[in-house]
Amino acid sequence: MADKHDPMDSSPKRAVPAHPLAQRGGAADDRTRPGRTASRPLPRGEHFMTPGATGLRRAVEHKSAAPLVFLYGLPRWLIPVVLVLLLLVGFAVADWRGGIAVLPVLGFVGWLAYMSWPSLGPWARILRVALATFLIVVAASRFGLF
Repeated sequence: MADKHDPMDSSPKRAVPAHPLAQRGGAADDRTRPGRTASRPLPRGEHFMTPGATGLRRAVEHKSAAPLVFLYGLPRWLIPVVLVLLLLVGFAVADWRGGIAVLPVLGFVGWLAYMSWPSLGPWARILRVALATFLIVVAASRFGLF
């Protein structure tokens, strides 16, 4: 009798299945539309999820899988350019509109920091906390809290 793998079972003796969007050769690789060039292939790996994750981390990772694949399919230069432009607007505009411009940067940096936290070393964690703190201070100063 074949042993069926339960995707909700996170026991260490069973391999964690690949997320459907990370599997090769399926519908995830057919992301081209007429008139559009093929996007970059997904990076090799078994899964997007942290092995053995439970609770909030598991929920956030499952909800984040599709947005991460979408962002990965965008041109590599687009996200950094947009984030830098928003940050420059946040620095240049000294009122609440500058604070609004910084909030998406803070959200994106916070989201990626949360997603990568289990695989980070101590210095990388310190840098991410420092960057988030800096962005919070910039946004708060633009909203007039300082």
